[in-house]
Amino acid sequence: MLTVHAIRAIQFGALVALLAVAFGAFGAHALKEYLDAYSRGVFQTAVTYQMYHALALLSLGPLLALCGSHRAQWWLVLSRNAFLFGIVFFCGSLYLLSFSGLKAFGAITPIGGVAFLLGWVAMLVALTIQLKEQNVT
Repeated sequence: MLTVHAIRAIQFGALVALLAVAFGAFGAHALKEYLDAYSRGVFQTAVTYQMYHALALLSLGPLLALCGSHRAQWWLVLSRNAFLFGIVFFCGSLYLLSFSGLKAFGAITPIGGVAFLLGWVAMLVALTIQLKEQNVT
């Protein structure tokens, strides 16, 4: 049975993936005339990382459903939240940078990048805890 945390991770992942596809299509067609090559590249980087982390969010759903350890689930929820934070700050700042050209938005990007890294570390910690609690080495 899926827990609320598992369902939320899948819902967030589906929504973020939907938006990544929509933004990617919008960028490929509607923005071609309005953005220079550099800004299109920045926009594409945002779309790419958004999709990568949408897939990560989708993978968290089954992990949350399968992990019986409450400690492991806590780390997986942390991972989910870090990925969402990273999407907002990393991808969001790149979208803003591509549209505005204001380099100040680029200063926000590393905050989101650190959140992405934290999300992956939290996932690894959760899986390590789950293995230890199952007495698997």
